[in-house]
Amino acid sequence: MEMIVQDRIRTKIHTIRGLQVMLDRDLAELYDVKTKRLNEQVKRNIERFPQDFMFQLMENKINVLKSQIVMLSWDGISDD
Repeated sequence: MEMIVQDRIRTKIHTIRGLQVMLDRDLAELYDVKTKRLNEQVKRNIERFPQDFMFQLMENKINVLKSQIVMLSWDGISDD
């Protein structure tokens, strides 16, 4: 059982620019809470977390990451 939990957590850890991160939605899923509630609780109790516990991407950075993900998943075959 513990091995399954560890594997489940491991699949939620992503490496972005050399840093290991977890998305808030994945962390919320692991704790079985809504993402909005998780973020609210972190903000309310921010002093309990290390300074580098969380960061928020600016919208332009989100769009860049989304476009990179699309390019990485594109197989080079066009529908034209």
